[in-house]
Amino acid sequence: MISRSLIELIFSSSSIERWNDHPRPVQFTEMAKQAHKFIIAYVIGRDEEDRGVNVDWQSLIEGSIFEFLHRVVVTDIKPPIFHRLMADKTQRDQLNRWVMKKLTPLLAPIPGNLIDRWEHYFLSDNRERQERKYLQAAHYLATKWEFDFICLWSTPIYRIESTKDEIYRQVMEHMDIQAVRKIVQDEGLAGFISLVGQLRFQKRWAQTPRIPQTSVLGHLLFVAILSWLVVYELGGCDRRLYNAFYGGLFHDLPEVLTRDIVSPVKRSVEGLEQMIKDLEMEAISQEVLPLIPTSWHDEILSFVKDEFENRIKREDGTRLILPGDLTEDHDKDHLDPIDGKVIEGCDKLTAFIEASESIRIGIKSGELFDGKRNIYEKYYNKTLNGYPIGILFDYFR
Repeated sequence: MISRSLIELIFSSSSIERWNDHPRPVQFTEMAKQAHKFIIAYVIGRDEEDRGVNVDWQSLIEGSIFEFLHRVVVTDIKPPIFHRLMADKTQRDQLNRWVMKKLTPLLAPIPGNLIDRWEHYFLSDNRERQERKYLQAAHYLATKWEFDFICLWSTPIYRIESTKDEIYRQVMEHMDIQAVRKIVQDEGLAGFISLVGQLRFQKRWAQTPRIPQTSVLGHLLFVAILSWLVVYELGGCDRRLYNAFYGGLFHDLPEVLTRDIVSPVKRSVEGLEQMIKDLEMEAISQEVLPLIPTSWHDEILSFVKDEFENRIKREDGTRLILPGDLTEDHDKDHLDPIDGKVIEGCDKLTAFIEASESIRIGIKSGELFDGKRNIYEKYYNKTLNGYPIGILFDYFR
């Protein structure tokens, strides 16, 4: 089962600052950067599919998560040194085996041979797989997006131009991928990537101090990984896993346009929460969908509309909201099942952890205590779609 230690490792990326030896307009964290990378990788994958390329989405998702965990473990190694180590096969294998030793106690308890899949990803000779190239391209594009802010503040920094040239060189090496060209040449996809990136600047729990302060974009990654892990433990089919991951990764996308409105405010006036939902869908239709291909619209809407409801796809392609749990009868690729209740549970779990960690450190605000208590009362003994998610809340009680 998912352990407290694994969840804490994931959450620790909220405290890992990037570019901490450069002046920055805001704090850039590893969690938010990785979230941006994952979304860019999705954009690349979908664009490749539109060109007729067969994308192995499970490989792309697993690779995203594995590379993220790897980077968190080796966070003390500065990127230039890290990339040099990974370029040499002997040094790369030694580093990978050391990381695997650290991660084995965290991944081995999860059913489904996840640790074996991690070992195969990093220690087998499959570095030429196209999904790895998509992730590498996404990594450099997310880094470039950050650096374009850093560069404006860092003109006097020694060798800043060399850093810029190296980042741009790495991006240019992936210009054979059509989506990369579109993003670099500032076409529609570039606008979508930039819009999503703005979720780095929106803070969670904005009404109270917290440590670490987390962004909406980083929160999306946290929810996505936890949702995927839960469904992976349940033995979900490929589409169910796909939807758990990307449903978690996009569930708060409307907040790039409406900002994070806390639950007490939404529920303060009867009907206000639904009005906000309607405005969010209107904003998505007017501001987000025009930036991406029409062929993606239905899927993006399926991730942000009724995002916390269990649902499957009917024969006519429309979505059916399930009144109860998503069961084995729904666990079929052609039904395109989405574990909305699991995504909601993981969304609340991340908020619970954020409040718990801040309280543990010594921030004693009433908002944090109230939020933690209210969430725990709802989930402490909860089972969602057959998964005892209440156990995960007990870890941080």
